[in-house]
Amino acid sequence: MWYPISSMLCHCRILFVLSLLLLYPLISQGQSGPDTAAVLKIIGSQREYMASVKANPNNRLVEIQKAIPGIVLDIRYATKNNFMKQLMYQQARAFARKPVVDQLRSIQMELKSKGYGLKIYDAYRPYAITVAFYKKASNKAFVANPKTGSKHNRGCAVDLSLIDLKTGKDIEMPTPYDSFEPQASASFAGLPEAVMKNRDFLIAIMRKHGFRVIPKEWWHFDFTGWRNYDLMDIPFEKL
Repeated sequence: MWYPISSMLCHCRILFVLSLLLLYPLISQGQSGPDTAAVLKIIGSQREYMASVKANPNNRLVEIQKAIPGIVLDIRYATKNNFMKQLMYQQARAFARKPVVDQLRSIQMELKSKGYGLKIYDAYRPYAITVAFYKKASNKAFVANPKTGSKHNRGCAVDLSLIDLKTGKDIEMPTPYDSFEPQASASFAGLPEAVMKNRDFLIAIMRKHGFRVIPKEWWHFDFTGWRNYDLMDIPFEKL
């Protein structure tokens, strides 16, 4: 059957408009969907936190230094000696979920028999601090995206290194803490043999007790059970 060209063009326009109407919800969702951070479950009050602890005692944030006597703290974010160059924590304290601290205690005991000890740089980190880091960091690859949150916000990540128990001095590692250099990678090979041996020893003993190092930071270890814990945004002074 023959149709006038004008009729065919009109028909095509109608089909085109209908297709746009059908696709618009998908397009608009991809362009301006809700901010992921807005739908994250974040515990931001003491009431919520205590309710979670009552439901499961493993949710408790335990103060590491009180639970593991002799452990050394060097909480950089309670000073200006950090990549932000400003005070981020009001108190130089470190917390982690109970199972995390239990494993750190076991690691400390095992290290002690070898003449080493742990030095903690950071552990639980309130969600608001992660947001501040992401806004200021020049290299976003080295900081957690607030859209997903950090394992630190869950109380399930620790930044740490080793010390010599006899001297109290740091064991030599590839880079200083919070370095953005390539050498900070947990698998960087172009290093002195002794330094790589120290790094790999730390990674191995942490792995043995349920922690996994992240690829870009030899000092950052995530607890394998982190998915069981919610993000939190409660400052140290309120714990």
